[in-house]
Amino acid sequence: MSPVSAATGPQRWIYMGIGWLFFGLGLIGAFLPVLPTTPFMILALWCFSKSSPRFQHWLYEHRVFGPPLRRWHEHRVIAPGAKMASVGAMAASFAYLVFFTQATWPVLLPTGGLMLFGACYILTKPSRAPQAGLKT
Repeated sequence: MSPVSAATGPQRWIYMGIGWLFFGLGLIGAFLPVLPTTPFMILALWCFSKSSPRFQHWLYEHRVFGPPLRRWHEHRVIAPGAKMASVGAMAASFAYLVFFTQATWPVLLPTGGLMLFGACYILTKPSRAPQAGLKT
């Protein structure tokens, strides 16, 4: 995996800082069931690709986080558990907005629309990598 187009100067440090922020959120998500891990790691990997080939390689080859990142990079695969967690968290968040806040329709409609778009995107991705040698 090679860098997308490495940034230079202050932009490089901004990408690196955001990459570490996403990595931290993903790490927290590894221990908290309501916060997804893989999407944050994908974002961290992208930020590292713009700022540090060393950290990009480290994350891509990481013993724990590397395999899902490679499955995403090679086949656009999202594991079934990650799909359920993501869609479930979106549904729970939207339900919370509807029932426990004073959010009005001008807030609820675009928020629900974006969550629905995200859920459709996630659910249309394959759950498993294609088997080698099988015709698809």
